[in-house]
Amino acid sequence: MPELPEVETTIRGLYILKNKKIIKVSVNTKKLRYLIPNSLNNLLKNQNIIKIHRIAKYIIIDLNNNNSLIIHLGMSGRLKIIKDNYLKQKHDHFILHFDQNYFMILNDSRKFGFIDITKTKELFSKKYISNLGIDALSRKLNAKYFYKKVNKSNVDIKQILLNQNIISGIGNIYASEILFDARISPFEKGCNLTIIQIGNLITSIKKIIRKAITFGGSSIRDYRASDGTIGNFQLNFKVYGKVKKKINNYRIIKTIQHGRSTYYCPELQKEQNSN
Repeated sequence: MPELPEVETTIRGLYILKNKKIIKVSVNTKKLRYLIPNSLNNLLKNQNIIKIHRIAKYIIIDLNNNNSLIIHLGMSGRLKIIKDNYLKQKHDHFILHFDQNYFMILNDSRKFGFIDITKTKELFSKKYISNLGIDALSRKLNAKYFYKKVNKSNVDIKQILLNQNIISGIGNIYASEILFDARISPFEKGCNLTIIQIGNLITSIKKIIRKAITFGGSSIRDYRASDGTIGNFQLNFKVYGKVKKKINNYRIIKTIQHGRSTYYCPELQKEQNSN
């Protein structure tokens, strides 16, 4: 599933479309996770893109008519940018045709992504955006904020990291990598973390996410950047998918935690009450 680094990498690949005009909208599949709005064609056609950015894992494309296109890539979605010669491929559900023969295509084999549109000034009125926590790369994400969120929580810290209402943008892959970098057990309860551990965790969140962006995200199954290149951060994984690897002769194990795969090193990531 595309997480914050993959979405940020996608965003940067879309910058080439800034100031370009949408001349045609093609919808090949009416329903993804939700129905594609009927108003898209009227609201997008003949409009210029003035800004491309993200809110957590949501791709936001602002138009000169004060509307914003919202795209979520779901589990397997990707956006492709093609110039001159576009040939429809399987799972190409939504295409924007631009002047100068540019095309932006949403390809999603599992159809868990979605497309929405709203007035730009009403972006944060959307429930799926208004409920988001602080972005993982925001300066507002600090130890004081996080401590207030977790100091009374009996929830495992890995589940807290995945809670988009507390921190937005972190997914399952990066949660394992972040916790290993911070040397914190994925099973540690939020209420057991010291302020020092929380500070270390915040540092690791920003370190791992920024490094992943530098490497173009992680390509495990479906993800590719808008130009078709794969991400390379998976070559830098320390624990995710590394059950046969050892770190300083310590084993890495895989377990299922709340229905999701968790990779960690129990010797280096001990719980507070463990011996």
